Amino acid sequence: MPKTKNPILIVSLILLGIILFLGIALTCILSVFTPLTDLTFRDQIGVIPIEGTISDSRSVISSLIKYKKDKKIKAIILRINSPGGSVAPTQEIYQEVRKTIITKKVIASMGSVAASGGYYIAAATDKIVANPGTITGSIGVMIKFMRIKGLLDRIGIHFEVFKSGRFKDVGSPHRKATEQDRELIQALILDIKRQFVKDVSVGRNLPVEKVQKLADGRIFTGAQAKEAGLVDSLGNFQDAVEIAKEMANIDGEVVLIYPKKSSGSLLDMFFKKAANSFMESIHGAKGDLEYRWNGF
Repeated sequence: MPKTKNPILIVSLILLGIILFLGIALTCILSVFTPLTDLTFRDQIGVIPIEGTISDSRSVISSLIKYKKDKKIKAIILRINSPGGSVAPTQEIYQEVRKTIITKKVIASMGSVAASGGYYIAAATDKIVANPGTITGSIGVMIKFMRIKGLLDRIGIHFEVFKSGRFKDVGSPHRKATEQDRELIQALILDIKRQFVKDVSVGRNLPVEKVQKLADGRIFTGAQAKEAGLVDSLGNFQDAVEIAKEMANIDGEVVLIYPKKSSGSLLDMFFKKAANSFMESIHGAKGDLEYRWNGF
């Protein structure tokens, strides 16, 4: 008479098969949708994109701090495609990059544009890689004010301002700038430009006098910037990866780690993009001091 099969053994084997199948399926899904996760044991390079107008430093600084602490990440690449932006966020990112290079190599890879504030940040890194046709440079600062006094006069609207000092409403859109206003603003601009020149000098290890000669707001191609000493080498993003590997003593293949994108619906992303575009369109009216190139 044949022996009855053990039902417990059969159930256990079925469960084991299901677990193995789910494990393999999960591994396949992760390899397709999250190939750059921390599951890999290969050396890693952190990549931080800096795109568009620089108006906030928090996400970039957060990524820098995270990658600096992560022992699996051997080097960091800043992929810059920006015409610059507001002064303070640009300086904050510059300062954090300078802190980071003490313990970890940071390389700047320039895309189409890395001008003004975009170049300011790149100057803080260990090495700058630009395409020959990258638009860069534009070392300088500007501030724009909107004047609507003529329009207001035409429609009969007038403002009366009471102030604690003669410069309290400097840059006001409803009055003409006085000669003293212009002198004050120009002194402000020159001081912030001096900070730009000094930081480029420190970051690039160039004499202040040499940087000062290049700091008239002019733009350079990547090739011209290399000749002027503002860029180290010419190449694309992959070339920057190879340089990062060499500087970090990485052999063989490397995994690129990007910051996680914030989750949200397409509608949320649309409204966020629209809001950013609107804020950029009115930047000139706000009188913000900017390390920014306004070309194209």
